[in-house]
Amino acid sequence: MLRHASGMARTDTVELPLPSPYDQLGGAPAVRRLVDAFYDAMDSDPDAAGIRRMHHADLGPIRDKLFDWLSGWAGGPQLYSQRPDRACIMSAHAPYAIGPAERDQWMGCMRTALDSLTLEPDVREMFESAFGRLANGLRNR
Repeated sequence: MLRHASGMARTDTVELPLPSPYDQLGGAPAVRRLVDAFYDAMDSDPDAAGIRRMHHADLGPIRDKLFDWLSGWAGGPQLYSQRPDRACIMSAHAPYAIGPAERDQWMGCMRTALDSLTLEPDVREMFESAFGRLANGLRNR
């Protein structure tokens, strides 16, 4: 209960901020599961072969980089900005030919990854929509 300057108790409510998308997703453990499921799908789904070829054989380093980036992007710890190898997301993807097929492959892997989490439908939709905008924004052809 809050006390007014007069010493009288106030019963008005205090508005608390809404949880960040990072928290709605489930924090660091969920972001890690999402990233791992995403790259597992990319590595195993023949329909994602086009985007898989854009990555090194060892997906470990890029898993860590995406985890760091997604953490900050979703409103959690700003890990990516602390990396010495950080780059603007647009610049990082500029060397790769990304068109509708690559966007759709990426989104297919991300949908599979989202399916691996237990999310409320509205949270799932929020992330799928945001990832769709992100994937479409990275197109350069």
